[in-house]
Amino acid sequence: MRKKIIAGNWKMNMTPSQAVELVNTLKPLVANEEVDVVFCVPAIDIIPAIEAAKGSNIQIGAENMYFKDNGAFTGEISPDMLVDAGVKYVIIGHSERREYFAETDETVNLKVVKAFEKGLTPIICCGESLIQREQGVTMDWIRMQIKIAFQNVTAEQAATAVIAYEPIWAIGTGKVATTEQAQEVCSGIRACIAEIYDEATAAAIRIQYGGSVSAASAPELFAQADIDGGLVGGASLKPDFGKIVNYK
Repeated sequence: MRKKIIAGNWKMNMTPSQAVELVNTLKPLVANEEVDVVFCVPAIDIIPAIEAAKGSNIQIGAENMYFKDNGAFTGEISPDMLVDAGVKYVIIGHSERREYFAETDETVNLKVVKAFEKGLTPIICCGESLIQREQGVTMDWIRMQIKIAFQNVTAEQAATAVIAYEPIWAIGTGKVATTEQAQEVCSGIRACIAEIYDEATAAAIRIQYGGSVSAASAPELFAQADIDGGLVGGASLKPDFGKIVNYK
């Protein structure tokens, strides 16, 4: 039985002092040992958030990282920096990174490989645009993203990964994919992993749904056979995140 993982993606929100305040507010609200709870926070918030989360079930993740250990890469953050700070998870390939910062499937793959090398668990994002969905190429697009992301990744590593399916048309729009749409794609992702590796790896990997997840939509979404939790945006900055974590 796969343990649910519910991660908040704070995006570019919360100063360090605000981050501490939010963690302290949410700590008692997300105290659910049945799920893994992760706050993926801006780089400047990582250390204060880790300090604030001590003694709780909250794990702190990063929103991005570079695929080099160090060097002349002004403004980037290395995996070694994240590990040394105490980070466990890192979001890789979010649609906003792809759209606004020109990330490609190839750079996503480099980051995934590097994350595993350093002992970080990648939350690997994939998803289609509204046009792609209307054109009927959703699974073709997502299968391509998954196959490239997992190049040079072993089955043992892949089994520990997290994949976040986020239909781009549902991110921050208030629109949510229907339960049937979300389950269909997550099932297709699991089948793709089985093709790349084997059934055991596919059965082990955790697949989240993301895209305007709310306290109201979480119970039905998370009850689906191939949806193992959520990657939550705006709602993770509010007390309602506790209701999503305690969705039953």
